Formats: sequence, C-alpha cells, structure tokens
Amino acid sequence: MTLLNHTIQPEEQGMRIDKVLAELNKEASRSQVQSWIKADLVKVDGETIKSNYKCQVGSEIIWEIPEVQELDIIPENIPIEIVYEDKDVLVVNKPRGMVVHPSPGHGTGTLVNALLYHCNDLSGINGVARPGIVHRIDMDTSGLLMVAKNDQAHVSLVEQLKEKTVKRSYQAIVHGEITHEYGTVDAPLGRDPRDRQKMAVVDGGKHAVTHFEVMEKFGEKFTHVKCVLETGRTHQIRVHMQYIGFPLVGDPKYGPRKTLDIDGQALHASVLGFEHPRTKEWLEFEVEPPEVFQDLLKNLALMS
Repeated sequence: MTLLNHTIQPEEQGMRIDKVLAELNKEASRSQVQSWIKADLVKVDGETIKSNYKCQVGSEIIWEIPEVQELDIIPENIPIEIVYEDKDVLVVNKPRGMVVHPSPGHGTGTLVNALLYHCNDLSGINGVARPGIVHRIDMDTSGLLMVAKNDQAHVSLVEQLKEKTVKRSYQAIVHGEITHEYGTVDAPLGRDPRDRQKMAVVDGGKHAVTHFEVMEKFGEKFTHVKCVLETGRTHQIRVHMQYIGFPLVGDPKYGPRKTLDIDGQALHASVLGFEHPRTKEWLEFEVEPPEVFQDLLKNLALMS
C-alpha cells in the first residue's frame, strides 16, 4: 500500500471527494477512486466517507493506494482469422463472443491471449493487459480490428482515430422500419446516470456522430442497416440506434426483451480502412458478417 495525504484547498471547497482524488491521481479513473472509498481506504479527518462527500477547506484526506497487481497474460493457442499482417500492423476478424483483452472475469480466452501466441512483437503503450490494442469492439460484436505490433505504429493509428480519418463501417439489424434511406445521429454520449453500467445520450457527454444507411427492409418489424462511425465512443451504435427508436436486435443492454433468437447484438464491423503507419499507403479491408448474422437475414427475407 502507498499512503498519501492532502489538505483541502479553498478552490476544492464543496467538491465531491471522488472528483478531487481523481484530479490528484491522474493515473486513476474516478471509478477506481470510488472503489478505494468503498473499501474504506480513504478517510477525512480520521473518518471514513462516501463518494459523494463534499470537501471542506482545511480537512485532511488520508488514503491508501493498493499496489497494482500486473496480470499474468498467458499466450493461448486460439484460432484467429488474420486478414492482414506485416511487421507493423495486424488486422483481425474477431469472432462473436470473444473479449478483446483480459479484464476481471475474463482472464483467458481473449483476443490478446490469442495474439500473444501468434506473435511476440506487440506494442506496449497500453500496458501488459492490452498489448497492441488500439481500439476495441464489444464481446458479442464481430468483425475487423487493427492491432499495432510496435509503439510507432500504435501512436500513428491512435492519432488517425483522433483525427477521424480511420474508416469504420458496421452492419446491424435493428427493430422497426426506418422509412428514410439515410440519416445521421449527432448526440453526445456519457454514462447513464440511472445505470452506470450503461451509456446514454446525456447533456455534457462526449461528442458522438453515427451515419446510417438502410440496406434492406423486412416489413415494418426489422431493418438491415449500414452504420459508419465518425467518432468511436463506447457502445456508440447500440446507444444511438436505440435513441432514435431502432434498437439493435438481440442487444441485452439497450434492446427490447422480445427479440430474434440471437445471443447478443446483431452488429458486425464489416469495413476497416486506415493509412499504413510506415508506408503511408491506404489499406482497406472488408469481411462478411458471421453465419449467425447471415442466417438471420435469410430468415427475415423469408418471413417478410
């Protein structure tokens, strides 16, 4: 444990203590700070407090920071589909049901475990738990991911994401009939204040833009759409489509309970394009949705 202390300053008067500690500990997220508070590792003037405690000038905060335990990531011989590979980058077609990197509850069987078996030269910028990982897609979302094999490539790919020059196109099946052929959802995203495990359109959230195009309609009940990301926020397509009244089929977080028989949301990252970090050549890849997705489309076509 590392023991730290801080005296509340005038400019911190009335601020929530979790916010103050998150600003003092730039490497810690606010959720991490809240977990310390829940574990009684934070005291104010010798007393334990809650995360919403309002700071008072002159009060003394003493808190213990637990030692970081590095995850022991084991390379695993898990088959993965490599769409492209050179000495700088990998492009992988991630299957449905696979978590991208290890996390609590998912220590093995992840894409990172598979990548470490496949190659031993992955960028280290994201630390031991996320080697090579530049961006993520959800566990039950299938499709294309780019992976950095060295730090130079990692920096370049992250910068392209920030500059919104990476091409990312998804296919989704949604509930309802979208009557217009094209549309754009421009709505800020942040944590849902009613459920911190979910994202939502919220005032003051992060800028988020999704463009969509209707690919096929199945009567009034379902629509096959292409979604193009301008930004890449957590659960962006899932939340944006639910926000405009067309939630994804099978989505356990944002969709209706009565849905089609599919385990997880019907969402597939079908197109990925970016500038090669070293050669500056434009690379673009496309993969078809998995069989379960295509079977849904066939069944819907028969039903409509």
